[in-house]
Amino acid sequence: MKRSILMAGLFLFAYGLSVGALTTLAQPYPNRPIQIIIPNVPGSIMDINARALSEELGKILGTTLIPINKPGAATIVATEALARSKKDGYTLGHVGNTMIYVKILNPETIRFDMDKDIEPLGMHLTLPLAVAVQANAPWKTFNEALDYAKKNPGKLRVDTIGIGSSAHFNLEIIQSLTGAQFTHVPFKGGESVITALLGGHLEMTFDAINKFVPHIESGKLRLLLLTNKMADFPNVPTLAELGYNQTLVYTWFAMYAPSGLPEEAKKVLVPAVEKAVKNPAYKAKFEQMKLIVEYKSPAELKKLVAEEYARGLEIADKVGLRKTN
Repeated sequence: MKRSILMAGLFLFAYGLSVGALTTLAQPYPNRPIQIIIPNVPGSIMDINARALSEELGKILGTTLIPINKPGAATIVATEALARSKKDGYTLGHVGNTMIYVKILNPETIRFDMDKDIEPLGMHLTLPLAVAVQANAPWKTFNEALDYAKKNPGKLRVDTIGIGSSAHFNLEIIQSLTGAQFTHVPFKGGESVITALLGGHLEMTFDAINKFVPHIESGKLRLLLLTNKMADFPNVPTLAELGYNQTLVYTWFAMYAPSGLPEEAKKVLVPAVEKAVKNPAYKAKFEQMKLIVEYKSPAELKKLVAEEYARGLEIADKVGLRKTN
């Protein structure tokens, strides 16, 4: 009798588990929390933006989005982790165009195919990059800094968020075009690049404009160069305005998934990203930080990546940046 009761209990338990599993599978996507891989340190603009976008997406999708920070190798550590993750719609990634310039400058460090292993869900943000120095630095203009770097090769230390990043690519372009020689100091990202400059551990920083704004307003930093002309800083030139026939690259961020995402998940995620980006509150928050909220569909983003990679290769060949065997 006891054995019969035990067997019946085990059967009901197993039946309950199977029914629960089938119920979960039958529920529409998403039916559990989603992980968002962030390729930078906590507190960085990439992290802040990814978490803000995740919050908006969570409201739209009706589930929790869990941020997972994986900094390193100019965002490539995280992007590779995304490419290798399950293709079930429950691991997404915040990806930037840095992957394009790492592929151009250091292709051997990328162990995934950015065209085949990951797929875009929508672009949502672009931001200009800038060169800044301490307000009491002897260089009042970028040309003065270039003259110093030419006369004192390697004495001007410049940090970026990493080797192969957009800012590093720009730095290499500047060196090739002008003949100036800087010492590149790669960081993992976040506010560490600003802290190092403010602490006098290096002389110059090349990073996202939004990081500099509070320190410019407080009188601690001075801008010398911008990748994009900005109305808020009319007296800060671009490289083209200094007489060089070359534009510099800026940064953009987008939501991606591993390729092969189920169609059910894609039909939910793509419109959700668009809706989140076009939320007026989200847009206003980041425009106050001098960032440009801009939506591009997956198809538009694929086209942008292809065009930007081709343009980057052309620039790299033009100024002699590509490695040759």
